[in-house]
Amino acid sequence: MHLTPEQQAIGKENFRAAIGNKLVNRDFLQKGTEQGLASGKGLGAYYFGYEKPIDKKVRVAVLGTGDEGSVLIGALNPDFFDVVAIADVRPYNVYRAFHGDYYSPTAIKLRPGLMKLFGWETEEEAREHVKVYGPYEKLIEDEKDNLDGVIIALPLHLHAPAAIAAMKAGLHVLTEKLMGHSVHECKEMARVALDKKVLLATGHQRHYSILYHNAVDLIEKGVLGDLHYIRAQWHRNNLPGSDSWQNPMPEKAKPKDKQAKRLGKDLESWEKRLAVLAAKPKRNADEEAEFKLLPKKIAQKKAQISDEEIVGKAKVYGYESRKIEFDGGEYDRPAIEELIRWRLWDRTGGGLMAELGSHQLDAASIFIAAVHGGKKQYPLNVSAAAGRPLFPVDRDVDDHVYCLFEYPAPGYDPDDPEGAKKKITVAYASINGNGFGGYGETVFGTKGTMLLETEKDGLLFLGSKVDDKTRVVENKDKETKDHQPCTLVADAKGDPISAAVGTQGLGTDISRGYTEELEHWAWCILHPESKNLPHCRPEVALADAVIALTTNQAARDGSRIEFDPDWFKVESNKTPENIEPDLSRYA
Repeated sequence: MHLTPEQQAIGKENFRAAIGNKLVNRDFLQKGTEQGLASGKGLGAYYFGYEKPIDKKVRVAVLGTGDEGSVLIGALNPDFFDVVAIADVRPYNVYRAFHGDYYSPTAIKLRPGLMKLFGWETEEEAREHVKVYGPYEKLIEDEKDNLDGVIIALPLHLHAPAAIAAMKAGLHVLTEKLMGHSVHECKEMARVALDKKVLLATGHQRHYSILYHNAVDLIEKGVLGDLHYIRAQWHRNNLPGSDSWQNPMPEKAKPKDKQAKRLGKDLESWEKRLAVLAAKPKRNADEEAEFKLLPKKIAQKKAQISDEEIVGKAKVYGYESRKIEFDGGEYDRPAIEELIRWRLWDRTGGGLMAELGSHQLDAASIFIAAVHGGKKQYPLNVSAAAGRPLFPVDRDVDDHVYCLFEYPAPGYDPDDPEGAKKKITVAYASINGNGFGGYGETVFGTKGTMLLETEKDGLLFLGSKVDDKTRVVENKDKETKDHQPCTLVADAKGDPISAAVGTQGLGTDISRGYTEELEHWAWCILHPESKNLPHCRPEVALADAVIALTTNQAARDGSRIEFDPDWFKVESNKTPENIEPDLSRYA
């Protein structure tokens, strides 16, 4: 749906007015705003029931400091954490962990680096506090007595072995999504966590999003009416030669690779530009800002090229070379390519559903749980298709995936002809080659339509009436009032007071939830007596993995798969890949 700027503004105002309405969440939002303003701590602690540590911080190591690992480092709150060590086999990733990512304003905001985060002036000073390891196994062995937990952002195929090694050493774990590379691995991880009595959390950060928390409140209060359809998408502009998952390699890694040559060309261009600016007797404000930034970008580019140091070591680290034959010849993939571009290969990654779709199907599950009294629901079946119409044979993963899920709606009964029809449909698509529409979820109810866009904005409309302002009022319908106490009506004036409360309750810069998930994990570690558990604990993360990985199977086959309820149970040995959990593999 294309919305004009005016319609977008109306939708945002409607959403904020709805969550700030006294029938929905006004008292909670006002109290939280007051507490947040008074303490300066932000809203996460109030929303999710934790506090800043008083006399102890959680000592952590970060295993894997690449793109996502550096995002998690940037999300750490120094009031909650001390970073004792990091592990990454790539020199470039170690550099970014300390210095941050200066390639764009967005990058440095997300990945500021340990030096900026903890106020260390130089990398030398930072290394006095943070030990650096290559393979994660060595870090766990050497530092286990100095740690409370580890944060894992390694390639997907290493989540299970790294998490299990850490948990066997008595350490708590927060691993990035997807929980594991296969369902049997996820169950193995969950069982070790139970056996060792440690906390295992997975980074599906929407469980800690203030925006999504409020969206769930609207569904629970019945503002949208009966939920019956959810549409989600994640579209990206990636094309051959400009793919964010096809990270550039140093030229030594693969001399004929066009992407590999790009690093040297970028470095040469930036060095020439810096020389030009340095020679200017007077620089304007924009040029001065560029002059100050370029040395940082040049140093980062040199660090990226320094990955050539490990070209011969990639196989030692467990990565594999491979030759892919096709009609036009043969594609040669050295082991270093599998390491640097791990998301492109089935052995090391999980494709679009693991990296993108798992987030949004997790969100859909959260919304559907809201109409079932908060109880998580599992999909009944999935039909899917996938293909690679754009990219050549330089990968395993598909560049397009489309899938359709059926979930139980309230009143679903497979044994009753009418009850069997009560379902909620979820449609999901992720494509490359055209980023129109970006990413987000649209939730369709019989009364309202809610859009969540890029985890930053919520929009609400009365059905398809995108030009109408709305107000939440008490539901007078006797048949639906018990489970839908509120309803949405058109109101030419809207509800400006409630909108102001809703705006304050969301905060000035809506968080995506990374910091909150880390803070709550730390709180749970420090307060075991509270019996507080991470929101995305093993049984929740397992379900997300089952959905994503089963969809991969259906998409590759172009088939429909019925979900077996036992796949979602930690204690069951059944898995969609028909491989039973076996902890002996980690002995």
